[in-house]
Amino acid sequence: MNKMMHAIALLLLPGLAVADPGLQAADTSWILTSTALVLFMTLPGLAMFYGGLVRSKNVLSILLQCFSIAAIMSILWLIVGYSIAFSEGNDYFGGFSKVMFAGVQEETLSGGLPESLFALFQMTFAIITPALIIGGFAERIKFSAVLLFSALWLLVVYAPVTHWVWGGGWLGNMGLLDFAGGTVVHITAGVAALVAALVIGPRRGFPETQMMPHNMTMTIAGAGMLWVGWFGFNGGSALAANGDAAMAMLVTHLSAAAGAMTWMTYEWIKFGKPTALGAVTGMVAGLGTITPASGFVGPAGALVIGVSAGIVCFNATQLIKRGWKIDDSLDVFPVHGVGGILGTLLAGVFASTELGLFSGQGFADGINSISEQLGVQAIGVVAVAAFTAVATLVLLKIVDVLLGGLRVTAEEETQGLDISDHEERGYVNI
Repeated sequence: MNKMMHAIALLLLPGLAVADPGLQAADTSWILTSTALVLFMTLPGLAMFYGGLVRSKNVLSILLQCFSIAAIMSILWLIVGYSIAFSEGNDYFGGFSKVMFAGVQEETLSGGLPESLFALFQMTFAIITPALIIGGFAERIKFSAVLLFSALWLLVVYAPVTHWVWGGGWLGNMGLLDFAGGTVVHITAGVAALVAALVIGPRRGFPETQMMPHNMTMTIAGAGMLWVGWFGFNGGSALAANGDAAMAMLVTHLSAAAGAMTWMTYEWIKFGKPTALGAVTGMVAGLGTITPASGFVGPAGALVIGVSAGIVCFNATQLIKRGWKIDDSLDVFPVHGVGGILGTLLAGVFASTELGLFSGQGFADGINSISEQLGVQAIGVVAVAAFTAVATLVLLKIVDVLLGGLRVTAEEETQGLDISDHEERGYVNI
């Protein structure tokens, strides 16, 4: 049983002596810290990263979308999201025994952790995933549509997929290697963003008009917060303060560094100058791509994954925006979606213990070759991407009907969402 499935087994079998080692203080301390780090990734990290990338007339709308999603997803996770994801059910859907965190008390344990802490840690993942999607339709969607779509998407897409992979569902049982969210977080968010961009349509003026980031200082600051917060995202997914967590943090850092330098160098060669935007985008690509593999690969494998992320995600960005003319505003699919797919597949290669310097920690139980593990990884990628695409399309159509449209009027888009939706400005000229 791989590390993540072992942790899940501890959660799902709390009554057995083997699953109840007693409260582990060191593990609890580390996951408390990791939980704060993952929330820090969304607020203020992702909010500032995305906020700097949009035009100044829309900066507050992006910040408020991230802030509001954090609040709404937290409440929904309490009411039913956690239960769908992690209570006992069938291979595809958890039950309702944990509705309103039923049975979660101060003394209730999930392995060696307080179950309240495990639920809170997972809540921060449920917050950042729908927050990532807003980059796909930034600067043109109604605020009410963001809130309603995000709420429905958490319950219909994110929570069930989480159960498939981490909650005792069919993909986890099959042996899918996804340590911290290549499928659960990045593929779901990336595919959803792409579908939303296609359904809602491009911003006015795209692709003829260049829509440059209004504040790269803000974006770089947010990127730095994401880099630091990702240590909790991946390292915390070990659910223990041990060597697995330390290795996950090490490979996360190396992949981020490799992704940043690869993207920047590639851009330098292709366009003549390196940019800050390229460096931070490459960093995020490296982080997203190492995420599913972070508990299974070694440092050398992480270096290859980071370099691969820089090259593949760079070209995916060029293809989506310049080739296919799809206005995924903040490059969610080419960075997170493609990165999640790439990392999930490469986990099946570099987890092997027979690659010498590039060896990892081994395949899932019962799997004995790279080809066999890759087959499972590919099934996971296709299943999650297909389910997310169909469900997202249906949800967008439902929200469109309920709200009488998904996007703001042409006049409101020209004016900017800060004023049209919120009657506020991000900046005031004095």
